[in-house]
Amino acid sequence: MKNKSTLIGFALIAAILFGWMYFMSPSKEEREKQMHIQDSIRQARIEQARADSIRNAEHQQQAMALAQAADSVAKADMDSATLAQHEADALRDKYGIFVGASQGEERTWTIENNKQRLTFNSKGGFLKKVELKDYYTYGEDSLNVIMFDTATVKFDLSFYAQNRVVNTSQFYFVPYVDGKPYTGGDLTVAEGDSLVFALRLSSDNPQQYLEYVYTICGDNYMMDFDIRTVGMKDVIATNVDYLSLDWAIDMMKQEKSTDRFADESVYYRALNDKDVDHLKVNKDVEENVNTKLKWISFKQRFFCNVIVAKEGFDNAKMAVSTRQSDNPRYYKSMSTNISIPYNKDAEINTIPMSLYFGPNHFKTLRSYKLGLQDQINLGSFFLIRWINYGVIAVFNWLSQYGWNYGIVILILTIIIKTLLFPLAFKSYKSSAITRVLKPEMEAINEKYPKQEDAMKKQQAVMTLQKQAGVSPASGCLPALLQFPILIAIFRFFPASIELRQQPFLWADDLSTYDSIVEFPRFLGMDHLSLFTILMTITTLIYTYVNNKQMDVSSNPQMKPMKWMMYLMPIMFFAIFNNYSAGLSYYYMLVNIITFIQMFIFRKMINEDKVRATIEKNKKKPQKKSGFMKRLEEAQKQQAKLQQQQKRH
Repeated sequence: MKNKSTLIGFALIAAILFGWMYFMSPSKEEREKQMHIQDSIRQARIEQARADSIRNAEHQQQAMALAQAADSVAKADMDSATLAQHEADALRDKYGIFVGASQGEERTWTIENNKQRLTFNSKGGFLKKVELKDYYTYGEDSLNVIMFDTATVKFDLSFYAQNRVVNTSQFYFVPYVDGKPYTGGDLTVAEGDSLVFALRLSSDNPQQYLEYVYTICGDNYMMDFDIRTVGMKDVIATNVDYLSLDWAIDMMKQEKSTDRFADESVYYRALNDKDVDHLKVNKDVEENVNTKLKWISFKQRFFCNVIVAKEGFDNAKMAVSTRQSDNPRYYKSMSTNISIPYNKDAEINTIPMSLYFGPNHFKTLRSYKLGLQDQINLGSFFLIRWINYGVIAVFNWLSQYGWNYGIVILILTIIIKTLLFPLAFKSYKSSAITRVLKPEMEAINEKYPKQEDAMKKQQAVMTLQKQAGVSPASGCLPALLQFPILIAIFRFFPASIELRQQPFLWADDLSTYDSIVEFPRFLGMDHLSLFTILMTITTLIYTYVNNKQMDVSSNPQMKPMKWMMYLMPIMFFAIFNNYSAGLSYYYMLVNIITFIQMFIFRKMINEDKVRATIEKNKKKPQKKSGFMKRLEEAQKQQAKLQQQQKRH
């Protein structure tokens, strides 16, 4: 009963609470009115905050203006000497002892010898421009070849000194000639003479400086380049054992066209290695080389920029890239970061190097005895390279007479074909004997048609060839021996700077294609080269004559190859159309001389006499060679095996 009364009490209390909540809660209109009041209050607070922000910003601007005005007043009240000292302190804090060289006027000096026109820049102390006087760009302007884009060249030697990194490209250098301050203008170096031109980065102390020393000869593409530090032992950080050199240039297009033989990349040679390596061609690539290096070269097809270390570079990071440029002649960017050994304990430190700006001329590069000529790709296989060394020697010998290079190539071709004459004669003689033996060969094939008689047929063929005085390899071996020469020449002509801009007949430049018709690009071509057309025509004629002599159509095994022989010259046309006109001209001459040789061989070789010799040899007792004995023994063993198989 008591529990029931308690429950009734809780129920009444709950009813009273819910009733109070219901009757005391605001109506819908009252709730909307309260919401409107709260929104108004919130909006007023937002507007107040915005107004406060604007007012604070105005106060800050006023404070800044007052501070600037106060600073201006302070500077106005400051005397000129104090202001100058204030600015000098800021510069000294930034540049240290080289603060005096951080301000100056950019000047240039041009030094000219028989080969080059070199323009040096006071800002950074390096070459701003290099022109080659004997070489010209392709096109109507025909300007001297400029080795790199003068607007983007970078040469920066950096090191750590007085708790800051020093970048020499930021400073102005002072000129010295033969060790004395120079105040004059451009200079000329006569043939047989030399000039020592230095650009010095001076410090506060006249006994402490860094300088680039250039020794320029009157008739040389190579100059000595020394980096000298004097009295810098206590300036450069004591833990520094190398200087960092950044060199980057933008190569410019110098030729009418480029092809797969251009090999334009960064080349380098290790100090104790005979081989020359290079970064990948026709790709943007970066590579770290952690061995000591002898030299690094930024190479184009016919020209190169080389830095040589007489005592070796510690290591280097090299890169090739292609980027967007405002220069319409821009071609490719090349760069290197080199670690140069530095003797931190020496009071006077001289780092001897050399710089080469010139042509990729084999004889010129080889004269420096640094392996620079190995940049010229004459073939990776040693036999191909050595053949080309001989070709270069003959080519240079012929070039000294001042003949047109079309005539030089003609004489070179005649010399090569004359040297190969014995091999060609032997190959042709083998072909003539094969034609004479054709009836006998067909008779042997009919006599031994079965597969199990293959050994007998081979023995009969070899006996017949021996009677005729011809070996199985006599036809293919001479052709194989001539093949390396064809490959060597294929490498030689595109790499020959001697042919650059040399005209012959309708071709204005034997180092590139000789277009007679130009058209919108179609199937990878936008022109037709006449020498390539003539080469293709003569090759097709040679193929036709050769197939007719070999009677390819009557040989079922050779029929599938017949059309391939005609298709190959057409395929080669698509390739050679963009290559050196001198190369196509050479192969055309080879075909023509081959026709003449075939006519001579036909007169020299009488097939009736060959047939009579074969008949005469058949009557003579034939001494069996060791090979024939082994062949007969193998034949007997094969016969025994076949009999045993039949029994089982």
